Amino acid sequence: MKKIKNKLLLTSFLILAITFCSSVAIAKAQNNGKANGAEHRSAVATFVQNLLNVADKEQNGIGEQVRTVAKEQNENKDGVADAIDKVQNRNKIKTFLIGTDYKNIGQLRSEMVKTGNQIDRLKRLIDKTINTESKTVLQAQLQALTQEQQKIEDFIKANESKFSIFGWFVKLFNK
Repeated sequence: MKKIKNKLLLTSFLILAITFCSSVAIAKAQNNGKANGAEHRSAVATFVQNLLNVADKEQNGIGEQVRTVAKEQNENKDGVADAIDKVQNRNKIKTFLIGTDYKNIGQLRSEMVKTGNQIDRLKRLIDKTINTESKTVLQAQLQALTQEQQKIEDFIKANESKFSIFGWFVKLFNK
């Protein structure tokens, strides 16, 4: 009788501990989902502001082209942040059964291609810049944009590789 009570007590304790740890992990994942979208918006807003400052200084040369890159990146930031939030906040059971949110992952991939094009444009603009101060700022912003792109690419890879029971079946129809 005493052994049964000890086993029951141990089992109850283990269930309670697993439930607590799962709740903490889920809450942390949900907070990170909101933070990552917000972090992306913040990083891009800083990037855009710095580019606009350079564009104001470079009115004769590359200023308008820098302004165009800043405008395009600013237009894309909300779509990317929303897609990140939707992928991270997707119902865990749904993700387990049918896989990740492939629609929003596709949107993120599309935006990464656009960002890659903007990175290439910035590299060309850096080569054309004569003002060393503007060149330094553009190089720093290029590095910041490249790091942000890498974060999103890592996010895409991590979410595409999530295990799901019927994910293979869903992928057949998404191609």
